[in-house]
Amino acid sequence: MANYNFNNKKFTLLQNTDNGQVDSKTIFEYKQDGNLVTADYFGGSIKYGKIIAKLKGNKLNMLYQCLTTDNELKAGKAVADITLSDNGKLKLSLVWEWLTDKNEKGRSEYVEI
Repeated sequence: MANYNFNNKKFTLLQNTDNGQVDSKTIFEYKQDGNLVTADYFGGSIKYGKIIAKLKGNKLNMLYQCLTTDNELKAGKAVADITLSDNGKLKLSLVWEWLTDKNEKGRSEYVEI
């Protein structure tokens, strides 16, 4: 099992399902303290968002919330599988579900920049 370090790492979107809110202009800024991983995110259609996650092995169990540029408040949960990209950067593959918006589900991928 690898030890992952998210502290002071930035991520961007690789792909997202159509019912996702984030786009390629959204930047995620992560911090880590032991198994506690947090992130602020903004840009594109996101005015401000916050993630709180628990790191266990190669997975992040996440809760997230955001305020969109349309002033819509949204929240969801996700499980992220952590891998390394070909160039050694962290990659997150999420299966997520909105807790708002009729509990729609989706998938997205993010990579460290």
